[in-house]
Amino acid sequence: MSCIVLDTKGGSKSTIFVGQGLESLDGLCPSKPVIITDNRVRELYGSRFPKSQMVLTIGQGEAAKTLETVQGLYGRLMELGGDRSTFILGIGGGIVCDVAGFVASTFLRGVNFGFAATTLLAQTDASVGGKNGVNFAGYKNMVGTFNQPLFVLCDTGLLATLPKKELANGFAEIIKHGCIADEAYFEFLEANANKANNLDQEAINALVQGSVKIKAGVVSRDELEKGERTKLNFGHTIGHALEKVAGISHGQAVAAGMVLAAKLSAARTGFAQEGVARIENLVRAMGLAPVIDADRQKVIDALFKDKKLAGKAVRFVLLKKIGQSTVEKIPLDELADFYLSASL
Repeated sequence: MSCIVLDTKGGSKSTIFVGQGLESLDGLCPSKPVIITDNRVRELYGSRFPKSQMVLTIGQGEAAKTLETVQGLYGRLMELGGDRSTFILGIGGGIVCDVAGFVASTFLRGVNFGFAATTLLAQTDASVGGKNGVNFAGYKNMVGTFNQPLFVLCDTGLLATLPKKELANGFAEIIKHGCIADEAYFEFLEANANKANNLDQEAINALVQGSVKIKAGVVSRDELEKGERTKLNFGHTIGHALEKVAGISHGQAVAAGMVLAAKLSAARTGFAQEGVARIENLVRAMGLAPVIDADRQKVIDALFKDKKLAGKAVRFVLLKKIGQSTVEKIPLDELADFYLSASL
């Protein structure tokens, strides 16, 4: 078990517990919580939830990550007599954590909240860092807040119930963290790919801890994404467009986006072709495809509408080498030309 503290320059703090079981939640919550979860998580783990008379369920998938869902939760909180002392606990994957964090951050101008992350994607990325939000008008995370949870609990034992496809989504973010910040971490996954895929407890705990440390370090230095935190978007710029157009999972889209970003890095920063090949091979080893067959023009059209655009250029994350990243403003036309002509 490990405890990692995310302490931002702005004074907000979040503690991430890796390897502790759901049974620890009773001791972590400052009061009996209002729990927000989804039906599947409640079915699997409801008997292990902390003591609470208030469990609110939402739907599964991106379709549940909307202002309509949030509005419904506001109504239930009002019916339950929620006030400024209410503590909200999100138990679930990234969507549950995003919705629960957004509701907590905005209900009565903000109440305290925490997370118990139940998926590898949530444990290594989505639940850590204080970004909370929902989709709007077909675009991901268009409405949201920066607000840190009091704590995040990562019970890695829960991962045994996840399908391989869902585990792969988390491995995409693990690969990302190694690419942008820590070559030794990347090498650890290369050497332990089989163990990770088979959920070897020692390997998985090391990977979750490593990703949390990398992300917590970045967020501590740049909570509001004014500089360094942008690096956490490696693979996401084109990845989000691929996700929208091809209808694929977030992790799969990010994996293909990272491979494309690595190829662009080779053209712009001198990133070695050997590095591109290592990323492609690791993506495959973790159950992901390095290339997605999608209508390239539709992907470019979706990219042009992306919320991260700054004027007629996009802040794009490139690699100098594995473990060292940089951010450049790349003209949209140049990025479009690269993607339309890239050898895939």
